[in-house]
Amino acid sequence: MSEYYIGLMSGTSMDGVDGVLAVFDGRIQVLAHCHQPFGVTLRAELLALNSPGPDELHRAALAANAIARAYAAVTAELLQRSQFRPDQITAIGAHGQTVRHRPGAVDGVGYTLQLLNGSLLAELSGIDVVCDMRSRDLTAGGQGAPLVPAFHRALFGRPEQSVAVLNVGGISNISLLCADGSTTGFDTGPGNCLMDLWALRHLGQAYDAAGAWAAGGQILPGLLAELLSEPFFATQPPRSTGRDLFNAAWLDAHLAGHGVVASPRDVQATLLELSAACVSQALQTYAPGAIELLVCGGGVFNSTLMDRLQARLPKLQVLSTDQRGLPAMQVEAAAFAWLARQFCLRAPGNLPQVTGATGPRVLGALYPAGQ
Repeated sequence: MSEYYIGLMSGTSMDGVDGVLAVFDGRIQVLAHCHQPFGVTLRAELLALNSPGPDELHRAALAANAIARAYAAVTAELLQRSQFRPDQITAIGAHGQTVRHRPGAVDGVGYTLQLLNGSLLAELSGIDVVCDMRSRDLTAGGQGAPLVPAFHRALFGRPEQSVAVLNVGGISNISLLCADGSTTGFDTGPGNCLMDLWALRHLGQAYDAAGAWAAGGQILPGLLAELLSEPFFATQPPRSTGRDLFNAAWLDAHLAGHGVVASPRDVQATLLELSAACVSQALQTYAPGAIELLVCGGGVFNSTLMDRLQARLPKLQVLSTDQRGLPAMQVEAAAFAWLARQFCLRAPGNLPQVTGATGPRVLGALYPAGQ
């Protein structure tokens, strides 16, 4: 029997919401996709909420309401495009917007915070909402991330071949689908977040389209070495990170530590190389036998980054997930539709060997639709 789910994702790039309407009938098939950008004011507020500031509880609550409205608008668009009614959808799997991610910090448990008023989304959409999917893994001793490797295995895994799947959002995470059937994964480090920050600061643009600005710069080996000295890169998995670490203050501190005044364009080229270097180091260390790197997320459109990944990984084919059956901007949203289905089946959504949790857990909290 076919089951229909909606998956909604807004990632660490904070550029907007991706949504899919998917059917599960022994396999997953995306029937509709929609992307809606965040407004300038909301994006600025979400970025600000990544750092301590005044009246945070009030501002975060209002931002959670705004995100619910943005998610509801994407849901309505998906239903319109697919000609489905709300009562035909089993549930929405909604990620929310991460503004803090501190697993194990302070009290030994820590926390992860994805802003979303799930009850408001259920009220506006008329569909059951499954959200807050990371907290359960974290309270079981895990990192709460990444949660997508199990989905990547189901979608892209191949018998007797090792394949890697890389999602490049604000932060990059990788899934290693090994030939022996085992699956691992972890955050590699910054994806787009530092490049976007630098492009906004020096170009007044939200991102460096296709990596064209970076392509005209020179990679600075000394600065790259300074950036790669960050202890996170030497941390053994399980590991996860976010804007709590890789932010403007981190970058400015390392630029000061480098001690050499560099042109903004050369810094951008070096930041792009940092993103590629983190991935290549991870693959060479943990999946040297991989034959293919499938890339999804917004970073797939940075052709300069894709070229640098291929140059650093000459033994692998570096491809977009489009070439393996699912468009790059639909993968993460589809993963959260899959996680919502896991919740409804009362089946685990995490992989303990990925997150470090003490065992499999059913992930999420349910907000039923109004009657």
